[in-house]
Formats: sequence, structure tokens, C-alpha cells
Amino acid sequence: MRQLSLIDRLIEQADIALRTLAAPAPEPGTINPSVDVDDPAQWTASARRHAAGLMRINHTGEVCAQALYSGQSVFARSEEIRSHLLHAAAEEGDHLSWCAQRLDELHDRPSRLNPVWYVGAFTLGACAAALGDEISLGFVYETERQVESHLNEHMDSLPEGDEKSRAIVRQMAEDEARHGQEALAKGGRRMPPGIQQAMTMAADFMKLIVYRY
Repeated sequence: MRQLSLIDRLIEQADIALRTLAAPAPEPGTINPSVDVDDPAQWTASARRHAAGLMRINHTGEVCAQALYSGQSVFARSEEIRSHLLHAAAEEGDHLSWCAQRLDELHDRPSRLNPVWYVGAFTLGACAAALGDEISLGFVYETERQVESHLNEHMDSLPEGDEKSRAIVRQMAEDEARHGQEALAKGGRRMPPGIQQAMTMAADFMKLIVYRY
């Protein structure tokens, strides 16, 4: 099999970006965990908007996950780490599909700023990978740790009776925790406290905007 050049990988990543941002969500490789769960018999308009806002945040988080893993895979030092990142990205792709489906069910839309978030996350992933696989995997761990934390917060914040959204968020949180531990097991280096805090602040800023836009 021909070894992919950097140009080949960048073209591959451009295709992934277009499919993530512009194409309809693909059918997930695993069954949506909410498929057998019913929506509440009655919704208030404010409850539906709140659920949609939270799921929009989660959808954007998965867009960023695709971008982050893509940026890291382009500049990964070893083929083993690159394959690991692409496998994790495929699992995150299921999350993206689940969130897109849930937004449709809630009669709402993804964030209009997803292209901006994608570019930012891809750049961060590429920069982390350029510093070496240990740093790159450590960045994955810290990202997944923080994502798991905010997903658990969403479990508490979702409207009462919205077990359909909770089923999705619960499975996502479990998968994110596993991805983080796998990154550590592959040799990831924990991020210093200052980097962790900066990542938290950036995520909080994104969530504040995406909840409405």
C-alpha cells in the first residue's frame, strides 16, 4: 500500500472537513442509544429550547472532536498513534450523528459557527501533534476529561423527562472517558495546570455562544 504524503493527508482531511460541516450526518456505525426511548408526552417551549441548546453544544463538541483528531493524525509521529487517533475519530463520528439526529427531533439546528470551531480545533490538534505524540495524546486525555465533565453536567441540566437526550449524553460520557484513558495508556503526558485552565476557559466561552448560536 502506498505511503500517504503530507499533501495526500491534507487532501484527505479537507474531505473530512467538508463531510463534517456540509454533508448530512451519516448513518452511525453503532445504534443510537436513544432509539427505543420516547420523548415526553408534553413539552414546554422553554424546555425544548433548553434541551436543543445543550444538544447543540454537544454537536459542536463532536465537530471539534473530528477536527482535533484530524489535525493530530496529519502530524502524528508514528503510524500506530495515527491509526489510534483515526479509530477514535470514527467512534466520535457516531456521537456526531446521534447529536445531529437529536437536534432534528427537537426541531432545531447545529451552531452556525461550526466552521470557525472546526478550524480552531484542527489548528490546536495540529500544533499538539507537532510537539510530539506524548503531548498530542496528553491533549486528547485532557480534552476528553473535560468533555466527560460537561456531559455529566448536561445530564443534570437536561429538562425533566428528556430521557431521550440523556441516553445519548450518558453513552457519550462513557465513550469519552474510555478515549481519555486509552490516550494515557498509549503514552499521553498530562497537561500542566495552566494549560488545563486555558482549555477550560476556551470551552466555557464556546459553550456560552453555541447554546444560542
